[in-house]
Amino acid sequence: MNMNEAIYERHTVHKYMDKPLSDDIVALLNERVDDNNEKYGLNIKLITNNSDGVSSMAKISGAKNINNYFILAGKDTPDLDEKLGYCGADIVLYAQTLGLNTWWIGGMVSKKGVKKHLGDESLRNSGVIVVGYGAESGKPHKSKTAAQMSSYDGDAPAWFNEGIKALLQAPTAMNKQAFSVKGHENKVSITCSNKGFSGIDLGIGKYHFELGAGKENFDWE
Repeated sequence: MNMNEAIYERHTVHKYMDKPLSDDIVALLNERVDDNNEKYGLNIKLITNNSDGVSSMAKISGAKNINNYFILAGKDTPDLDEKLGYCGADIVLYAQTLGLNTWWIGGMVSKKGVKKHLGDESLRNSGVIVVGYGAESGKPHKSKTAAQMSSYDGDAPAWFNEGIKALLQAPTAMNKQAFSVKGHENKVSITCSNKGFSGIDLGIGKYHFELGAGKENFDWE
């Protein structure tokens, strides 16, 4: 499975098998995390054999065997959430290519648990991503149509349509899919109005659109 295929295979999973991640899988995930951290100046961290960053509310909401998760964190800058959303999307889809499943959690986070692992008061956390071997593969989320969130000035090229198709598969807080995408020639603009989670969702959306459309085919406005 490649990253583009993973877009359509990935679904939110709450129940996991009681199966530890192998050393090889952990090494691959950490390598991906390190690459994103270095490129975007972040402090994302993989925590294994532990669930202390996930709140008790999440654990009693039907979840099962939460044993590993990524902490989304970095220095508190204006674009932190967007960068975390962008890199989080990359890590989630990469995990899918390795045969893993994920659950992106924005609100039900144990701040105390996360703080213990970060060890730096200057870092801000913007959620966690549970990762593991799903006891199920999840189900597609209810989705808007392309026309409800996008428009193109003239006849839309194939790359724009593929970008929107990938964007419709992106996970968003409360499944709001509050995107507005506009295209003109090789220029594309995207906004997100999901209050409280707009930055994270925008980063996720940009990553999905780029992967579907091909970064070489357009420029962001």
